[in-house]
Amino acid sequence: MPDALANLPPRYLRTQEAARFLGLAPRTMEKHRTYGTGPRYSKLGGRVIYRIDDLQAWVASGSKASTSDDTGQVVRPAKPHHAPLARYAGQERR
Repeated sequence: MPDALANLPPRYLRTQEAARFLGLAPRTMEKHRTYGTGPRYSKLGGRVIYRIDDLQAWVASGSKASTSDDTGQVVRPAKPHHAPLARYAGQERR
């Protein structure tokens, strides 16, 4: 009997499922989307979906062999990362 799932496309996860897959809170996933620090995602109408390959690639991007391993790749925390302040007409602006 042929495998019924063999011809199906890769499975996509909604935010709650992706958070569980990564061991994070769903709210953390939302923050990562807001700040652009998280894994790649797609929107279908109002629904956010994640490819499992994209979740695994995001985790792998922060992979280290030791604490002194400096690969230059970092998985950033889910918080705003502002650009340095610029001077404009003697005033600081973001």
